[in-house]
Amino acid sequence: MKKWLIIAGTIGIILLIVTIDSKFYYPALPIDTMSKKEIINSLQSKDMIKIGADQKNEWYMTKKDQGMANEKIKDMIQEEEWKFRNYDGNGLFFEKKDKTLIASTQMWTGDYVLVNVPLGWKQ
Repeated sequence: MKKWLIIAGTIGIILLIVTIDSKFYYPALPIDTMSKKEIINSLQSKDMIKIGADQKNEWYMTKKDQGMANEKIKDMIQEEEWKFRNYDGNGLFFEKKDKTLIASTQMWTGDYVLVNVPLGWKQ
């Protein structure tokens, strides 16, 4: 009986370690080009990372950092000569010549923000 308890306990501990290490408990991502673990590890050394692109959008992630997420997004997009216009809900509005760009944000967890920017904004 004692032997089975030790085996079951060992298996339980191994499963717990694997679950914590894989970041399995984080919410699903809108695009699966990077694993949750890769994203979290990359954000330890960078402010914002590109996590991938689909047919319509580029996806970025940044740390929440006491409300600085919107400033990071503004800085990234303004580097491409877009002029910030305003915030509206979860959208940041930019203008460049006769074009309008809307960068949408959503909380991924309490610590991280997903950013959705339409393709072609770097032209």
